[in-house]
Amino acid sequence: MTPTLGEILTANARVITNLAAEDGGVAYSAARLGVVALLSMLAAQEAEKGVSVRLQENDAIAALLAEAAADYPVAVGDEAGADDLTLTALDAANARLRCHLMTLHKAVEAAGDARRDRAILALYCDMAHGRKLILPG
Repeated sequence: MTPTLGEILTANARVITNLAAEDGGVAYSAARLGVVALLSMLAAQEAEKGVSVRLQENDAIAALLAEAAADYPVAVGDEAGADDLTLTALDAANARLRCHLMTLHKAVEAAGDARRDRAILALYCDMAHGRKLILPG
């Protein structure tokens, strides 16, 4: 499971509102606040680039699917031009596109299409790099 930005911030709020001293003492409360601080820093990075990353991913997946559609009818990529720029809508489109991409990848591997396989693997690497969050030092 990959928690959404909203889920992380909601969890942080729950942890902060339940920091009673009887929950385990000062050290336990301090440790919980440390986790909240770490998650908040990661959430801030996601908030900064989340929409941009999803738009880039969706466009890249849709382009790859469209390019392959003539040879692999399973490849469809009609979700990329959505007008709703909320993270929820972009994640939903991304999930659909990724399902199409995985189906295409299976077909490409079965056909022994090395060129497209390399292109898909490169896209996976690009997507992972785009989603990377930096842990504070």
